[in-house]
Amino acid sequence: MDTLIKALASNGAIRIFVADTTELVREAAKRHHCLPTAAAALGRTLSAGALLGANLKGTDEKVTVQINGGGPLGTIMVDANGQGEVRGFVANPEVHFIHQTTHKLDVSRAVGKDGTLKVILDRNLKSDFTGTVDLQTGEIAEDFAYYFTVSEQTPSAVSLGVLVDEHNEVKAAGALMIQMMPSASEADILMAEHVVANLRPISAMISDGMTPEDIATRLFDETVVLETIPLKFKCTCSKDRMADALKTLERDEIEAMIHEDHGCEITCHFCNTTYRFTESELYSLTVRS
Repeated sequence: MDTLIKALASNGAIRIFVADTTELVREAAKRHHCLPTAAAALGRTLSAGALLGANLKGTDEKVTVQINGGGPLGTIMVDANGQGEVRGFVANPEVHFIHQTTHKLDVSRAVGKDGTLKVILDRNLKSDFTGTVDLQTGEIAEDFAYYFTVSEQTPSAVSLGVLVDEHNEVKAAGALMIQMMPSASEADILMAEHVVANLRPISAMISDGMTPEDIATRLFDETVVLETIPLKFKCTCSKDRMADALKTLERDEIEAMIHEDHGCEITCHFCNTTYRFTESELYSLTVRS
């Protein structure tokens, strides 16, 4: 089961978030038929979305992440809430690049660097909060670290990882964020820098069987776990919601679907679920409208 933990170290001077997102990333990659590089890019963004969702306070709040670096992947979009429910998609899932030097998945090339990372916080107020930063590397983890440091004024180190095997199967995925609190001393900062400099890939640690709590306590002495949140891929779409969307169309558009197409299909971008509406179901929509 995927989980995320919140923890503190060094008497509260260092805040730590660690998440195992393997199952939710695996499900998303399968739903969208992602090739390995696309799966890695989407998985990293889903994992970052889980980190952002863990910071939400209200049960009806949500956060949306949009990344577009001008690369062949196109837009990556992720929604998350404070209950650990995450969903997302990538515009072009059939993208796959291997870096010529490292021979690893070339996420930066797939995402591109000529674009932005946008975070939209919906707290059910009159207006949403939107933070936007220019992409720094297109590797996604570094871009989120830059976002937290610039937009939220919190010095942060972020590690995001997705391990995909030769059979295009997601074997491990996760996220780690280390943040310095205002009370941090110079010694705390130096300790955190040492940890980050010697950090193994988060996906490798999870692949080795380490839990989020194992990772947090291994990185820092006297770590106190504050909360554990279960994570899962969950979409909010339904046939009723799709029907509501159809009701916004003009009557003649729905009638064209009835007489020319003899029904219609609508596919949710976030989870790739397709909903079929028969002629009679479409007709009932015109009657109600």
